[in-house]
Amino acid sequence: MTSPLDRALVEEATKKSGLVWVKGPGAAARPLWHTWHDGAAHVLGDGPGEQPLTGLADGDTAEVTVRSKDKGGRLVTWTARVVRVAPGTPEWDSAAGELKGKRLNAPDGEAMVERWARECRLLRLEPAGETLPAPEGDLAARPLPTPATTREPIPAGVPKLLFRKRERP
Repeated sequence: MTSPLDRALVEEATKKSGLVWVKGPGAAARPLWHTWHDGAAHVLGDGPGEQPLTGLADGDTAEVTVRSKDKGGRLVTWTARVVRVAPGTPEWDSAAGELKGKRLNAPDGEAMVERWARECRLLRLEPAGETLPAPEGDLAARPLPTPATTREPIPAGVPKLLFRKRERP
């Protein structure tokens, strides 16, 4: 990143957002929980019960879109260099410690960091290059048709169950 303003925007927006959309080469963008640590976004996954990191490999570049935490709209999109962090290194230990605080509902509690070291990949998404311009036009896509959205009338007995008077003891 050449502009200090771009660096500050990427860092502040990514720190405050709990979710980023990451698009690797040849893969669709996917939402990933992350933590901002030591000048880069860190994501963890590809293990049992963890988020998939499809399309992200060491040495690749990725497109990271950061959304607003309160409104959900796009704040900034930036290019990242993907670097795999090896377990057992000081960088892995500090990044895993930060991620541990953000991981919700881990099935193994305190033992999750050891499981991550054995079974998961920890990737560092380092800002590389300029922020990308906002896309032109409407990016909304029409939902695919599905029978799950068909509305059926409610059963006749439901209003009687909901609105009947209860007897007082």
